[in-house]
Amino acid sequence: MTARSKARKRALDVLFAADLRGESAVEALETAIADGEGPTNDYTETLVRGVVAEQERIDALLSEHAQGWTLDRMPGVDRNVLRLGVYEMLYVDDVPDAVAVSEAVALARDLSTDESPSFVNGVLGAVLRQTAG
Repeated sequence: MTARSKARKRALDVLFAADLRGESAVEALETAIADGEGPTNDYTETLVRGVVAEQERIDALLSEHAQGWTLDRMPGVDRNVLRLGVYEMLYVDDVPDAVAVSEAVALARDLSTDESPSFVNGVLGAVLRQTAG
């Protein structure tokens, strides 16, 4: 697993846990850092802070493209994997879109339901088609 893949997994851990507890992911990240349990890779912090900063736009895109699913109805892992994927596609210039999608699908495959990888791939593909066109 590459350093960035590990950073994505750690960012997902922070985002998912904060989402589950109904707290700010940035506050959860800062608490982990203060307690000496923070991420060792700066990219984790970039992802968490970026997703939180752009969450309104990201969630709007996800709501638009997740046909038949509201954000609240999605499994928490899928919701946060999708947020990470959209953030990387739209805001991280040195990550190719195909890599962002592939990494998100891999996280869904490893951590969520059997149906999640194809769901994540489909939603991110739809977002990509809209934002690239």
